[in-house]
Amino acid sequence: MLGAIAGDVIGSVFEWHNIKSTDFALFSERSRFTDDTVLTVAVADCILHSRDYAQPIRDYGLRYPQAGYGSMFRKWLESDELTPYNSFGNGSAMRVSPVGFAFDSLEKVMEEAEKSAAVTHNHPEGIKGAQAAASAIFWARQGENKSYIKKQVESLFSYDLSPTLDEIRPTYTFDVSCQGSVPQAITAFLESEGYEDAIRKAISIGGDSDTIACITGGIAQAYYKVIPEHIILGVRGLLDQNLLKVIDEFADKFASF
Repeated sequence: MLGAIAGDVIGSVFEWHNIKSTDFALFSERSRFTDDTVLTVAVADCILHSRDYAQPIRDYGLRYPQAGYGSMFRKWLESDELTPYNSFGNGSAMRVSPVGFAFDSLEKVMEEAEKSAAVTHNHPEGIKGAQAAASAIFWARQGENKSYIKKQVESLFSYDLSPTLDEIRPTYTFDVSCQGSVPQAITAFLESEGYEDAIRKAISIGGDSDTIACITGGIAQAYYKVIPEHIILGVRGLLDQNLLKVIDEFADKFASF
C-alpha cells in the first residue's frame, strides 16, 4: 500500500495549488502525509489484526488530528456514536488500497471494501468508489492487462472511462465525490507508463490532487510491482515510526502482488 501513500505525500503540495502539468518536483519542504495516509494505515491495521473498521479508523483519526480531514469526517471523529453519515465522498476510496492487496478473490475484495467504506461512507456511491478502487488493485495484482481492468470497471461500476486525461484536464476542478474523482484516478493509471508516470499524470489533472494520486498510486503499485527507490526513500522519511511499523508489517504479510 506504500504506492497509495506515496501518491498522497507527493500530491499533498498540490491539493490547494493545482498544477496542470506532469513537470514538477516530487518532494518539497511542504510535502507531508495527510488523512489519506493515516486512514489507509488504519484500514491496514484492521486487516492485519482482524478488527472491525469503525473504532480503529476513529482511533487513528484522533491520534493524528491535524491530518486534514473533511468537515463531515471530523464531526464523526468528535461524536459519541460510530454512526455512518451517508457520504459519497472519496474518503472511502482513498483509504481502501490495503483491501485490494490483502484478499485473494474479487468477492472478498468487494465485501471488505464495502465494510471499510460503510462505517462512514454508506452512500451507494461511497461504497462503489471504494469497491472500484480496490477491485482495480486486485485485478492489477492478478496480472490482468489495462484493457481488461478498464472493461471490468466500466461494466461492474458504470464508470465512464472513455474521456482521456487531455480531455479531462482543461476543465477539471476540485471534486471530492467518488463519482467525480475515482474514474479520473483510474484513467490516470490506465494512461501511465510506469509508477512515477502514473503519479505525475494523476496530479496533472488538478482537483483533489493528494487523494486522486493516492487512488492512482495504489493501482499503479499493484500493476507495475515496483516503486522507484527515490520515491520510497522520500516518502518513508516523512512518516513516523507508528505508521511505518504498520506499513512494514503489512508489506511483510502481503508481499506478493
